[in-house]
Amino acid sequence: MSTLLKKQYTDVSYVSGPLLYLQNAPDLSYNAIVRITDGTGRERGGQVIEVSTEYTVLQVFEETSGIDLSSTTVNLVESVARLGVSKDMIGRRFNGIGNPIDGLPPVVADKRLPIGGAPINPVARAKPEEFIQTGISTIDTLISLVRGQKLPIFSGSGLPANELAAQIARQATVVGEDSEFAVVFAAMGVTQRELTFFTQEFERTGALARSVLFLNKADDPAVERLLTPKMALTAAEYLAFEHDYHVLVILTDMTNYCEALREIGGAREEIPGRRGYPGYMYTDLASIYERAGVVEGNKGSVTQLPILSMPDDDVTHPIPDLTGYITEGQIYLARDLHNKGIYPPINPGPSLSRLMNNGIGKGKTRADHKNVADQLQAAYANGLDLRRLVAITGEDALSENDKLYLTFAEEFEKLFINQGSENRTIDESLTIAWNTLSKLPKSELTRLANEQIDKFYGAKMDELWGSAKSGI
Repeated sequence: MSTLLKKQYTDVSYVSGPLLYLQNAPDLSYNAIVRITDGTGRERGGQVIEVSTEYTVLQVFEETSGIDLSSTTVNLVESVARLGVSKDMIGRRFNGIGNPIDGLPPVVADKRLPIGGAPINPVARAKPEEFIQTGISTIDTLISLVRGQKLPIFSGSGLPANELAAQIARQATVVGEDSEFAVVFAAMGVTQRELTFFTQEFERTGALARSVLFLNKADDPAVERLLTPKMALTAAEYLAFEHDYHVLVILTDMTNYCEALREIGGAREEIPGRRGYPGYMYTDLASIYERAGVVEGNKGSVTQLPILSMPDDDVTHPIPDLTGYITEGQIYLARDLHNKGIYPPINPGPSLSRLMNNGIGKGKTRADHKNVADQLQAAYANGLDLRRLVAITGEDALSENDKLYLTFAEEFEKLFINQGSENRTIDESLTIAWNTLSKLPKSELTRLANEQIDKFYGAKMDELWGSAKSGI
């Protein structure tokens, strides 16, 4: 380290927004971390984001106002951005660049790892197939999450995505195992109110004891936002692959991350792509999302739940659009459900988990899980279609069977989706699902096996729960 600090550069040519342009420094490497000292002695951190024979571009981690070009010096600190990691990080809070903000001393690092991560050899990747119980009925039953998956939450402005994230963080467990389970939570561009909510929620529920928090505030520099998810994933990979933890990584809000990416691209005068976002945003997002998975020979795993706000609720916006290509499904929050007072307002229709079938079924959740999920989706979709028809023609044109589907849709939203802050096991969720399906005639349950109908149809909640515990 001391050898690196002797490298000093003084030829600072100009400053543009959060960027500082340095000449005569071709030996600086891409992603190197530097320390910038102005004439008053104030120090700022920075990172090299471009190197050429003409100039070197630095991202400054703090405000660039007041920098005197003639008296500013740049010192090399590390050849690449790194995070000091240790198992003692669990239970701690850090800012977006990995510095403690909980009033406790810095973590004594076991290692300093590059935040870019080490790519997982595709041949070494194991098939994700172990169920993670989030305690949310709609997710566990209809959009099941498995270890090693990347499953984003598509939200909209004003929808309770942050509340849902905090609830999943405190409730998520590995079912049927005594495996170590940890949550790495990274918040990007959050307001002080949101920061207070997350901090108090994690402390109040005791979730902090098994969590690592990286919190980047809205008034922090945009360039710091670009490092936050990489810092979080570096900590997650260390806990998963060196300490055998099953790690759930929650990243919120990826839209703020992409906005910072666009801001830096504009400062660098890059040619913009769709809606002004950089053309390389796809590969940049992929470099984050692909840091999830299960590795052969390792007991640990990294699972991702990125959260993004869709501008104007537009699912075709570049951020959700590109995210959908890279990830393995999506959890979709619906504004109409939220307006009804339903929490969490998860719409099963456009929601999808492409790896769901790998992690459910006999020996994992329950033998009837897949059939129940298919039947719920089909019945709810039919109920929604009939709602739209009633809005045009009225209920008089409906058959008695159609009216049962309308009732089912109401009961499904009220009893199954709308669970509030309750933490439900998968057995409890399936029990409520059967109770709701029993509002329909047996003849309509075409996606369920006869033996499943005979065992669960029409039973009272306590009877269903007893049957569920005995298995099927």
